[in-house]
Amino acid sequence: MNIIEVKDLKKSYYDSEEPTHALCGVTFSIRKGEFVAIMGPSGSGKSTLLHLLGLLDIATSGEYIFDGKKISSYSGDELALLRNKKVGFVFQAFNLLARTSVLENVKLPLSYSDVPESEWDKKARAAVIAVGLGERMSHQPSELSGGEKQRVAIARALVNDPDVIFADEPTGNLDSKSGKNVMSIIQRLNEEEGKTIILITHETSTAEHAERIIRLVDGVISTDEKVKKRLSVNDEFLK
Repeated sequence: MNIIEVKDLKKSYYDSEEPTHALCGVTFSIRKGEFVAIMGPSGSGKSTLLHLLGLLDIATSGEYIFDGKKISSYSGDELALLRNKKVGFVFQAFNLLARTSVLENVKLPLSYSDVPESEWDKKARAAVIAVGLGERMSHQPSELSGGEKQRVAIARALVNDPDVIFADEPTGNLDSKSGKNVMSIIQRLNEEEGKTIILITHETSTAEHAERIIRLVDGVISTDEKVKKRLSVNDEFLK
């Protein structure tokens, strides 16, 4: 079953006299539980595509079907609810609240959900433990390493139990060891919990943790192919 289908998706920006065509008609589908990496040079359209797929922006034209329903049929409020319940985001810059504990950072998406407040603490704690930071619950971001901050971001993305996790350059600000640890968690979420993962990266070594790589050039798909030998990483650091 496909969770995402896009047909001739286009996006243009009109900030100047001449429009900028960021996406020039892309068509593909992503199966539920699939791990897909999207690659491309700067300006290729991969960030624009992420924003469209993650329901953060609206296409200029084309069709986007998410979990069997056309996105164009949703109201603004319905899109916001869908984004909160069905989608999780992990960004390169972590985007954590500086003077707020790990636990409270992870709780944040719950405040916009229909989950009863009485369950927030339990759900947030479970998400923090799932990424191996059970002993860091009360720490603030300034007390964490880069890798730990990204693991908090992953816990925050998980707390509403989304169907799809979008990871935008999740290892971009990390050293090699921390990057492997983060990819270990992301790959485990896909393999063991069946989460659909859409990874934006410029690093081939990171992309090869996926099952499939879509490459963009100048707003169009240049290649869309299965990964011949998928990389694996150990997660002994979680034990």
